[in-house]
Formats: sequence, structure tokens, C-alpha cells
Amino acid sequence: MSESQQQAEGPRTPVKRGGGDPASRGRTTIADGVVEKIAGLAARDVVGVHAMGSGFARTLGAVRDRVPGGGRSATATRGVKAEVGEVQTALDLEIVVDYGVAIADVARSVRENVISAVERMTGLEVVEVNIAVGDVKLPDEADEEEEAEPRLQ
Repeated sequence: MSESQQQAEGPRTPVKRGGGDPASRGRTTIADGVVEKIAGLAARDVVGVHAMGSGFARTLGAVRDRVPGGGRSATATRGVKAEVGEVQTALDLEIVVDYGVAIADVARSVRENVISAVERMTGLEVVEVNIAVGDVKLPDEADEEEEAEPRLQ
């Protein structure tokens, strides 16, 4: 039996291609908009947060939502701005709180919820979450989204 036949009949060891951990074989990039959506949804989940964004942004968003194909995804990112690096992200949020809530407690809860959601889903380190409270929703105040009547039926 020749040497080549002996090698062909003997046990084969699998050929290992590449090297190292599969997780280190490439890059994952996460768009700013992805982090903004995650943060926006996490912030809205906090009790005491009435809405996201400035009054003007909410009014513009309400009009946009009524237009067919206007993009509901814009609602998720309203009031959120993210700067995303390779391993870290920083967020700026603008919120409207319900009247009567302790704003410092709501801000703390928003910060905790946003950091938890973004870090868990993206693996990015959240270095800061800046929160601007732009308005307080009074109990007898109508929402701007409700006020904007559709012009066409």
C-alpha cells in the first residue's frame, strides 16, 4: 500500500479554516437610527412620560402620520438623538411628562430603562443619556395629535 493510499484510508482530521473566535471575524455596525428607536421605545415605557419631542416635532409628526406612507417609524425616534461610535453611544432625549409626577424620578427611570435596553440589544456602552423636559401635560389639556383634525375624509 502506498503512502498516499494509507493517508486516504486513515482517519481524517477536519481542516480548520480561519482562526480565532467567529465573533472576531468581521465588524458589526449599528446605525444611529437603530439606537434612537430602541431608546425612544424604552423611554415611552416609563410611567410619567406622556410624549417624546418638542411641541413642534409632535405636531409635525401628527401631520406626517396622517399622510399615507408618512412613516410611523419616525414616531419611534421623535425626541431622540443618538451619536453612535464603534463601542459607545451617547443619547439626547426630549420628553413631555405628565403633570404631578416627580420629574427627577421620571428622568432617573427613563435613564435606567434606556441604558438597559440599548446596552442589552446593541452591546454598545451607553456613556450618557441627557434628558430635556420640554413640557408638562396638564390633565385638562388636549393632545396636539388629537387637535389636528384631518382636512380630508
